[in-house]
Amino acid sequence: MSSTGGGWAQLRQQARALEQQTETLFHTYSQFASAPNIPQKPSEDELRTETNLQELLEKREALVGQLSRLLDSEASSSAVKLNNLARHREILSDHRRELSRIKSTITDARNRANLLSNVRDDIDQYRSANPEADYMLDERSRIDNSHNVADSVLSQAYAVNENFRMQRETLTSIQRRIVGAASQVPGINSLMARIGSKKRRDGIILGSFIAFCFLMLLWFW
Repeated sequence: MSSTGGGWAQLRQQARALEQQTETLFHTYSQFASAPNIPQKPSEDELRTETNLQELLEKREALVGQLSRLLDSEASSSAVKLNNLARHREILSDHRRELSRIKSTITDARNRANLLSNVRDDIDQYRSANPEADYMLDERSRIDNSHNVADSVLSQAYAVNENFRMQRETLTSIQRRIVGAASQVPGINSLMARIGSKKRRDGIILGSFIAFCFLMLLWFW
């Protein structure tokens, strides 16, 4: 019984150590999926990490089998040992799914990177075979820029025109208010009328004088 207990404890210690190693390798393996420039083919480090993970899972599978056989050989199995064995199996199953998930993520990332690379290669080949394409694209870009500048200038012109219109309306309103206020002042209308008649009289006198000078000029010419 003592020998069986010692074998159980030793196997469990190995199982826990392999579980920790698996977690560490998962962290390393998952970084290949998030690499900024993932290579088109798996690198040696990636392949080595994947192989190490698979080997760890196989060793743990063997250890779980040994624990199960050791537990079956005992006359009476304790509930604690049964729970420990079930827990090791559960963790092993979770880690197998995690390995499959990370591997699928890396494959999807690599496929996307390869697709983008192929598209870039096709574009470069097309440009090499059709050098005028770059010229047409540049011309289109310049035309678009010119249109954008024209639109900006027109928008500014419309804004200035609207500003002038608002100022004109404001001045007209002020003028109406001034005229309205002036009409309320006693005698202002008669004063404005006298000023207007004086301007007309001065205009008539000045016109007459100019006409007289012109006639005198014709007479003495």
